Amino acid sequence: MGNVAVVGVQWGDEGKGKIVDWLSERADVVVRFQGGHNAGHTLVIGNVEYKLSLLPSGVARPGKLSIIGNGVVVDPWALVAEIDTMRLKGLDISPKNLRLADNAALILPSHGALERTREERRGDKKLGTTGRGIGPAYEDKVGRRAVRVCDLADKQALDERVDEVLLHHNALLRGLDAPPVDRGDLLAQLHEVAPRILPYADRCWRLLDEARRQSRRILFEGAQAAMLDVDHGTYPYVTSSNALAGQAAAGSGIAPSAVGYVLGITKAYTTRVGNGPFPTELNDATGEKLGERGREFGTVTGRRRRCGWFDAVAVRQAITVGGVDGIALTKLDVLDGFAEIKICTAYRRGGEILDYMPASASAQAEIEPVYETAEGWRESTRGARSWADLPATAVKYIRRLEELIGAPLALLSTSPERDDIVLVRDPFAD
Repeated sequence: MGNVAVVGVQWGDEGKGKIVDWLSERADVVVRFQGGHNAGHTLVIGNVEYKLSLLPSGVARPGKLSIIGNGVVVDPWALVAEIDTMRLKGLDISPKNLRLADNAALILPSHGALERTREERRGDKKLGTTGRGIGPAYEDKVGRRAVRVCDLADKQALDERVDEVLLHHNALLRGLDAPPVDRGDLLAQLHEVAPRILPYADRCWRLLDEARRQSRRILFEGAQAAMLDVDHGTYPYVTSSNALAGQAAAGSGIAPSAVGYVLGITKAYTTRVGNGPFPTELNDATGEKLGERGREFGTVTGRRRRCGWFDAVAVRQAITVGGVDGIALTKLDVLDGFAEIKICTAYRRGGEILDYMPASASAQAEIEPVYETAEGWRESTRGARSWADLPATAVKYIRRLEELIGAPLALLSTSPERDDIVLVRDPFAD
């Protein structure tokens, strides 16, 4: 039985949380390997809704080990608050089932201040970030001035790391006419949160190596998605980390060969939060209908998601660069009742037809979708758990998507409920 990496292949919000939760029943270890608390994974279990940002989706399954890997940037106060919130909802979270990489970089209050101030200065050219400091935290990590989890256990090291990072942050904040960060206040906050965080800290690379040697099944949980990847997404309207399955190894501390089946998650239509190109966006009644039926509001920010038809060009490109073996198609039920459904099969830029998303931001802004039309269905697919429960035209739509994106269907999700899944191929069986 192999290990599985779960990644988004659109612009995020594809329903990764539910799919990871469902797969986690078959896994022993669940690992978050990139992103920060800008992620939002929603699980619906019975009558309880769990909204996770930093915690791996495996925390909702008793007996599973959840790991926050070194590729994640961690806001310690947000993590403590999320743990407390999930405990109030009945989840058992402790160092027995949750571990945090001791070499993960921390998000400090000054990171959020920097990000929000820079966004304000951009005016109508905002990138659409969450303002939670994820980008500046990754900047400091690459700049070798980050405060890391392990530093919380060493007073002298913490003092030195804070001095290093504030030398940079306060110079930037003053240059932006924003108030500087008080060193004493920041250190006091870090000393206060340290006892809540350090019990979870561990050498997670070793835990994963032990799990691999014991043939325990590992599930790697990505955040954001391929079209938001800092290298392969619609730059500069992207996240600040690599969101492809290739990051699962580096972001968790395990050999690349340990990452087996790559499962790409995609909605049956397309959504995007924030600014940036969106070729199939519908600014009409159809777009409104998709948003209302799909409850398209950001888990983290509450922002309304932009909605449009399925973009096979973007998904096919994401599957290619991400090495995706199969897909999980979510929210098929949102399309119930549409007489016709459109699928973007190419882009038009001027007189040229493109079968790829261009790298240039100016070119991305100029492309228009080329559509083909599929027959819709009036029957309900909500709650379906087998092919026999699906209308013939819905199956035909799915088969056409498989052809266009070049990847087979592995799972089909037909509602937010945990068990409303049609299993076509078990990713752990490969």
